[in-house]
Amino acid sequence: MLSYLLRRLAFMVPTLLGITLMVFMLLALAPGGIGAGIQDMGGQGSQTGAALKQAYLEDRYGLNDSVIVQYVRWLGRLSPVKFSTRDLRDGNGERVPAPRAIDEPPLAKAFPVPAVTVPSVVIATGEGAIPQFKKLQREAEGTRRDYVGKLRLFKDAIADYARAAGSPLKERLNGKGGADPRDFTDVAFDHSNAAWPKLEKAASDMHTSHTAAVVAQAQAMQAFHAHPYPTSGIPLIPDVVSLDTPDLGVAFSKNRPVWDLIAAALPVTLLINLIAFPISYLIAVPTGVLASVRRGGWFDMFSGFLYLSLYSIPTVLAGVFAIGFVANKQYLGWFPVSGLHASGSEAFTFMPFTDASGVWQCGYLFDTLWHIGLPVLCLVYGSFAVLSKQTRASMLDNFSADYVRTAKAKGVPRKDVVLRHVFRNSLLPLITMFVGIFPAMLAGSVVIERIFSVPGMGSLVIEAIALRDRELILADTFLIACVNMLALLLADLLYAAADPRVSYD
Repeated sequence: MLSYLLRRLAFMVPTLLGITLMVFMLLALAPGGIGAGIQDMGGQGSQTGAALKQAYLEDRYGLNDSVIVQYVRWLGRLSPVKFSTRDLRDGNGERVPAPRAIDEPPLAKAFPVPAVTVPSVVIATGEGAIPQFKKLQREAEGTRRDYVGKLRLFKDAIADYARAAGSPLKERLNGKGGADPRDFTDVAFDHSNAAWPKLEKAASDMHTSHTAAVVAQAQAMQAFHAHPYPTSGIPLIPDVVSLDTPDLGVAFSKNRPVWDLIAAALPVTLLINLIAFPISYLIAVPTGVLASVRRGGWFDMFSGFLYLSLYSIPTVLAGVFAIGFVANKQYLGWFPVSGLHASGSEAFTFMPFTDASGVWQCGYLFDTLWHIGLPVLCLVYGSFAVLSKQTRASMLDNFSADYVRTAKAKGVPRKDVVLRHVFRNSLLPLITMFVGIFPAMLAGSVVIERIFSVPGMGSLVIEAIALRDRELILADTFLIACVNMLALLLADLLYAAADPRVSYD
């Protein structure tokens, strides 16, 4: 069994690589590339926010490199095996990476880069180490951001120069009218061009900001090597290979680490699905067994009609009806309309209690179950028909098997024939369906969570797509793929538990 589990886990790796590669390619090859459509943290049109995110994305992916190289860089940050300088961990447990290296300015032949001299800085120790490191880190990020902004202005100035020069330089511009400096390395720039003064000034500003960024980065690196915070991860080869937690990046749409958002949303989705999933099986399977035993009877016909009727109701429509009638206080008002908890639930005790005035309070647990009642109901009703009909069909197939007739001929009680022989041999199709139903419930959670304003993975995925937050989309895809892979593995283990003929030894 152990060798089988190890093989299955090994086979999951290429599957996950294929899934993540496909999604990464869709994002990277879309118009604008991996960084398209991200809203500026500093407001719409903010050059500071745009430069900050461009610096982050260039460092994380290498936007000037090929898509495959960008994907490999993302995998390297996602992998627990790190091949670079170990990060630090601040007092809040957040990752503090080494100050990012500063790229050389483009077109160094036409616009020579001045030599940079880094002045020495005295690195503080003790209580002053952390404030000094934070100050140097802010300066490094600020100068880098300024350099990225000046680099963008330099590229715009090259585009203006090319348009003023006309053909053939104008033909080197991309489809959006922008300029890639690498396409102009062989150009001898004409000082008589009307756009030359602007280009010359842009180059001078770029070099000035580059010098400041290099100096700030070098000084911040000195403070980083002094280790003002504890070092993250476990070293295998010092300063070469280490083990650390996956780096999922920062969600620009919320300006928070992606891992924090997933850690808050994933338990909510799993809670709803882990409650809904047993309910589906505990209701649908027994009714399917009973319908097969009483084939053609009133219960068989009634349950089939009821479940097929429920199956025909779309989840979206069921959610809207649930809010409009079951939760609406003008009608039934039995459940809350949205959310996971009532206001002030942080002060509740975990279990129900009676307060000093003798009023019964539901407690945190019952309040949570009360709020997720309607979302769970909208998730489970659609699976009743599929599971019940499959159970009924499997049971009827096994009722006509030779071993069942033999058991009846030996005088085995009908109860034992149904439960110990027929039902157990009918479990394999139900386990197979488990693989499809569990991911389907996760997909259904996307709709349900949006309807009932539940802050789970479904809402997180929809928001990430709407805001075009690439970091969040990639991380959500990876987590959902992992859950589906684990569901497949669990189904294989259940095969062996249900049928003694199945062995993985």
